[in-house]
Amino acid sequence: MFPHHREREQPIFSARAHVFQIDPTTKRNWIPASKHAVTVSFFYDANRNVYRIISVGGTKAIINCTVTPSMTFTKTSQKFGQWADSRANTVYGLGFATEQQLHQFLDKFKEVKDAARLAREKSQDKELANTALTIAAPQFSQSPPVMCVNGPEDKLFRSQSADITLSSEKERIKKMLSEGSICEMNLEAELFTLQDSNSKLVAALHEANANVEQWKKQLVAYQEETERLRDQVSELETHGGHGPSDLLKDELTQSLEELEALLKAKDEEIHILQSKKADYHEMEHDRNEAMHRLREMEMRNSDLERRIQNTEQNLGNSLEDRDRMDTEIQRAIEILDIKIFDLNDLRQSLVKLIDK
Repeated sequence: MFPHHREREQPIFSARAHVFQIDPTTKRNWIPASKHAVTVSFFYDANRNVYRIISVGGTKAIINCTVTPSMTFTKTSQKFGQWADSRANTVYGLGFATEQQLHQFLDKFKEVKDAARLAREKSQDKELANTALTIAAPQFSQSPPVMCVNGPEDKLFRSQSADITLSSEKERIKKMLSEGSICEMNLEAELFTLQDSNSKLVAALHEANANVEQWKKQLVAYQEETERLRDQVSELETHGGHGPSDLLKDELTQSLEELEALLKAKDEEIHILQSKKADYHEMEHDRNEAMHRLREMEMRNSDLERRIQNTEQNLGNSLEDRDRMDTEIQRAIEILDIKIFDLNDLRQSLVKLIDK
């Protein structure tokens, strides 16, 4: 039977890093898997007791690796580490912004690896216990009587056909659940990434707004200073003085040029901050879209759960019908045995009468 409520994979740790994969041809060079830093998350599946490392870039999964006890995360430089995935036949590399982030990821990798080892040991102990119980259990073999009776054979054939139909329906629903879980997991990872980027952009935007106000005040002060210096230069040119006045004029001209260059640099910074503000609005739109897709996926999962419940109910009814059919077949077989025994007695009695 399928569970009525299926727990989803939950993220337990996330970090930002640049993702690389080893070149499958040379086995030496690194190939970037993402153009910029992405979110790399550890996920835990409580139903299967499995840990996975997942990273989503755009609409595709960059990393989808199941953690096993044999994996080892190796620190190869101050901000870079790597591990091998034998199932995917590749080696993943992660480049972090700071050494502290690398150590945090390394500690979490060791923790998840130990948890995966304990989960495998428990699973192996359970399998050994089940094997021992199977070997110790007494073996009984039943050989039911074979009869050529059209009615019960036809019912038995229909019962087997019902089993095949139920098994195929069960496999189809399992496939649907698997596809829904993958889509939901990708959306959750994407939403987690967008939320992280959104928080950073909000903080940067607040800081930029504060800097813009400060720079505006400085810009006004620089403009006033520039106008004052220009007035002084004009006044000096009007008087047409020489000697010390020429030296003062050169100093004022140099100061004026420096202030104009500073004003130009501040204007460029303001334009950059305004473009970042536009990127923030675009990221907010992407986050809302991801939330909408996540709600649609939750609705699909609810629909799948309702369909699973209906299928379980139909499966239970079919099993009850099969048990009832088996009971009727057994009763028919017993009646036929009695009839055959009576006919055999009658045949022997007729033989005795004929002999007399």
